[in-house]
Order: sequence, then structure tokens, then C-alpha cells
Amino acid sequence: MAKRSFLSDPASDGVTVNGGSNGNVSGSRTLIERAYAQLRDDIVEGRLTPGDKLRVEHLKDRYAVSAGTLREAITRLVSDALVLAEGQRGFRVAPITIEDLEDLTRLRVHIEIDALRLSIRHGDAAWRARLQAVFDELSAVEQPIEPAHRRHWESLNNRFHETLVSGCNSAWTNKVLRQLAQHGERYRRYAISLPDTGRDVHAEHRQIFELAMSGQEARAALALEAHIRATPDLLRRRHREGLVTGF
Repeated sequence: MAKRSFLSDPASDGVTVNGGSNGNVSGSRTLIERAYAQLRDDIVEGRLTPGDKLRVEHLKDRYAVSAGTLREAITRLVSDALVLAEGQRGFRVAPITIEDLEDLTRLRVHIEIDALRLSIRHGDAAWRARLQAVFDELSAVEQPIEPAHRRHWESLNNRFHETLVSGCNSAWTNKVLRQLAQHGERYRRYAISLPDTGRDVHAEHRQIFELAMSGQEARAALALEAHIRATPDLLRRRHREGLVTGF
């Protein structure tokens, strides 16, 4: 069986900024936001591979921005822990490792399960309606999950998990989980491409959904933990077998 590896794929697009001092400030922010979003996307998707050196003078043309704008975007990614600053040596894409995956999984389990329990206790009819709506959308694209549609599935998957815990009304919980989900996506990209995993992700989501909707807090928490741990468990096994590479 062939091993998986990262691919390189340059991407860029242009932005026109109107003149004027306020327009320049707003335009600069827009350019930084765009470069940040494109860089983050390229890192998550593996077009910029773990350990790659981010050479500003080379990448500024790829993203069609100035060197200063690109450095601002890269600095934001350092704050997100997707990029590492190397002192005077510049920047590199953060590595991905089994140890890192297990670490972020432990933290996600701890935070998300507690948030789910609180959501089930305090979630009202509006919360259940939102959860039903996003589950219906998710169900339409994950039976099964097609690699070609993974980006759309990721968006709906993130919305489903965010809605699950939204009843706990904690802005900080949502912010931390969003960052963990972004890092987790770097690993899920591998897992989804693996054949014959034996997983039925839709069945996992359905079980969590039904238990949450029926108020079965303890069972929903156990189902969510098993679901979160399934991806690292799978990748750990396949990594030992030499079927995935890159971390």
C-alpha cells in the first residue's frame, strides 16, 4: 500500500485597495487577513509542509502581498502555534507528530466533554433546534465522507461540534476548542484519506447527537470521548504500520 505524503500547490489572488488614509489602513488589514487566511489554509492542507521554512521574499509573490504584510500574517500564525519563530533565522511551519496529536487530544477531551455536559444541562429549545439543523446538514455529506468533499465536511463538522457545546455559554471555551480543532484538522486530513479504516463517522455523530438531544449527559460524554480519540488511535496504528508519513 502506498504511503501518504504532503503535496505542494502554490496559490495566490489579488486585492485592489482604494486610496486615502482610512482606505489604506483598512486595505492593509484586509491584505493581512487575506494572507493570513491563505497561509493558514495552505498549512492545514499540507501545501506548506511541516518543517518548511517560510521565506518571506519568496512567498510574498505567491500571496501577492508586500514583505511587511506577509510578516504580519506569519506573526499571527505564530500566535496560533501553526508557525514557529526561530529567532534571527526566520519562521518554519510547525511540525506535526504523534505526541503532539495525543497532547491536543487529551486537552480537547477534557474541555469539550465538560462543555457538552454543561450544554446538555442548560441547553434550551433554541439550542436543540440549532443542533438538529446542523446535524441534518452534516448527515447529507458524510455518508460516506468523500476526500474531494472534505473541506465542506470539515466546515460542517466544526459547526456541529461548536453547536454541541454552545449551550455552555463560554466564549473562552469556544475560542480554545476552535484552535484545537484547527490543529486537529491537520491530522484528520490524513485519516480521511486512509482506506479500510472500519470507522463509521456518521454513526458516531448520530449517537452523540441523539444522546445529547435526549438529555443523556453521561452517555453522550462517553460517546464524544470515543469519537474524539478515534482519529489519533487510527493514525497511531497506521503510523506504526508505515502507512502514513510526514509526522
